[in-house]
Amino acid sequence: MLGLRFVLTKSLVCNLRPQLASASFLHMTANVKGEKVAVVLSGCGVYDGTEIHEASAILVHLSRGDADVKMYAPNENQMHVIDHCKGQPTEKESRNVLSESARIARGKITDMVELKVQDHDAVIFPGGFGAAKNLSTFAVDGKDCKVHTEVQQVLKDFHKAGKPIGLCCISPVLAAKVLPGVELTIGHEDDEGGKWPYSGTAQAIKSLGAKHCVKEVHKVDVDKKNKIVTSPAFMCETKLHHIFDGIGAMVQNVLKLTEK
Repeated sequence: MLGLRFVLTKSLVCNLRPQLASASFLHMTANVKGEKVAVVLSGCGVYDGTEIHEASAILVHLSRGDADVKMYAPNENQMHVIDHCKGQPTEKESRNVLSESARIARGKITDMVELKVQDHDAVIFPGGFGAAKNLSTFAVDGKDCKVHTEVQQVLKDFHKAGKPIGLCCISPVLAAKVLPGVELTIGHEDDEGGKWPYSGTAQAIKSLGAKHCVKEVHKVDVDKKNKIVTSPAFMCETKLHHIFDGIGAMVQNVLKLTEK
């Protein structure tokens, strides 16, 4: 039985090898006619990259909205690598943000230097600690953080062009830092017995000059003036479907704001 399994596995790999050389095989996209949306990833894994469930929810809802999606990530090393079983940094290991993000994108991902506002109708940033570690230094420096140069430029360009920006979980801090005065939500401002473990982020957002609006996890905040839509996602300890629904509302409102 073991020998048969090996033969079948080897045969499958051989048959797939020509297709594996093509990125399009790894991420097949049906013909779409809707809005062109850029999704910016920050690695793969909640503690040192993109929160995978959030990214997946965003992609599912964009697919339902018939959007034409293209994924991007910075081509540089992560701040550090976290062992997700132990919740601790690993010693002497480094990973590339673009390469790790390709795991979520099923291989079809582009260096963020190529993300141009004129090529898209909207941009969305999933959460995960990668947004606070690889797209900015918020995890280390709080309100005094610096935002990744390319991320900063993308946010400014889309804002200036009047094109909607969607952010969820911790990623709204990026907009708070780059676009002072915007309206955002990361959920609640109190811990509430552990239900909102990262509620202190709301104070950091306010200290950056942004307005924070308290919202439930399945709700969104829509800053119509600045065309920014935010949702709490995993800032809340709750059931996955509530997070999925909140992200769905975020995506729907982003697409609505494109006015196509």
